Amino acid sequence: MSAPIELLCDVAIIGAGTAGLAAERAARANGAKTLLIDPNFDGTTCANVGCMPSKLLIAAAKARRSVDRAQVFGVNVGDVSVDGESVMQRVQDERDRFAALTRKSIREIPDGIRIEARAKFSGRCTLDLDDGRSITAKTIVIATGSRPAMPDAFAKLGDRALTNRTIFELATLPRRLAVVGAGAIGLEMAQAFAGLGVAVALFDKSETMAKVRCPRVHDALEAIISDELEVHLGVDVTPERRGDEVCLRWEGKSVGEAMFDYVIVAVGRPPVLDGIAIENAQVALDSDGVPCHDRATMRCGDSPIFLAGDVANDLPLLHEASHDGAIAGRNAAAYPAEVKTDRHVPFTITFTDPPVVSIGESEADGAVSGCSDYSDQGRARVEARAEGAVTLYAAAPDGVLIGADLVAPAGEHLGHLLAWAIQNEMTATQVLTMPFYHPTIEEGLKQALRTVCAATPIEIPATQDAGSPSGG
Repeated sequence: MSAPIELLCDVAIIGAGTAGLAAERAARANGAKTLLIDPNFDGTTCANVGCMPSKLLIAAAKARRSVDRAQVFGVNVGDVSVDGESVMQRVQDERDRFAALTRKSIREIPDGIRIEARAKFSGRCTLDLDDGRSITAKTIVIATGSRPAMPDAFAKLGDRALTNRTIFELATLPRRLAVVGAGAIGLEMAQAFAGLGVAVALFDKSETMAKVRCPRVHDALEAIISDELEVHLGVDVTPERRGDEVCLRWEGKSVGEAMFDYVIVAVGRPPVLDGIAIENAQVALDSDGVPCHDRATMRCGDSPIFLAGDVANDLPLLHEASHDGAIAGRNAAAYPAEVKTDRHVPFTITFTDPPVVSIGESEADGAVSGCSDYSDQGRARVEARAEGAVTLYAAAPDGVLIGADLVAPAGEHLGHLLAWAIQNEMTATQVLTMPFYHPTIEEGLKQALRTVCAATPIEIPATQDAGSPSGG
């Protein structure tokens, strides 16, 4: 009987999603011999079941809303129908195209680096593969990602319970849909399906959607979402399958019972750590079973183990996963030397219509805030999109911007501008000295910025002292 084959490398990366790919590139760019291990190499979560298919569905709903809104401008389009099969076919076709492009980029990784297998720790720096081979590495990066949670009560529903992994495989739109979980995924899916004519009800045990911190912004969001679908917050739900339907009962702030064709379960995405024998890595774990790590280096304690991406259970976002991977790969290659990296300001976008954005901090010693109301903002009113609110947070006494919550037209663009200003530690006064073209959605920020300035000893710039004559 021949001895098992042992592979040697400087850096072994477990998982070929966004974070793992970034870690492999960074490690190799820093002179390391790398091995990238994945059982399928079928592309990233973003392309297959995340960012891209969800935005394709959201785009279809946005097109349908644009037709409805046309009447406001005196544009009458007559009878309108939604072809559910065509909607889902385009989602799947374009999704497959994006996924194929990611797989193509993976195939371009030099020969000998990709290892198609499942790996588990056999020691701190050794891995056993399910094909009988083993790997000994100087350092190891864990980038195994996350998966949608499926509580037992919903698992019993079988194919009537959907997650982001299965929802995009539907051949057509359902008639009635329940969405359990009012986080980013739940909110996006609930509003998108409702916008396409599906009867949707949204449930969450929390009384807050999308973790919005500002009550004023949350009130605006709840009004927007409730205009298109049923919203039940602060409730516990109990599902029961009845043939090809689901009976959902709920109690709490409201009580009721209704029948649905499907339930989307969007109650979280726990890290994937089962199956890799993490106990053999000899690293400390937190209360959730995730290796304790330093976000400035992605290193687990003083070990040669690093984390990257959703498995780290920090901020499960693509740009954070990519940044994690770059940091982990570089430090894994340089081990035992360390390079600490300043992290981006925390920044999330939920692609509702209009988008919800959360940036940075909301509280600090002596913090002040300022609000802008978009329900009568000039450009938003021109576009028949006058809805939403913005709250900015700033540190006293100088008014340095530290965070923001908003739901507003063009929110993803406002969010980027604010995230850049916050990361560069700009004051509200400095932002007000920047040019604001008229009439634009960006002008609406001036009301909040002026309020922040008024709460600090810093004088409002004279050129920005007055509002525009048309609600800017």
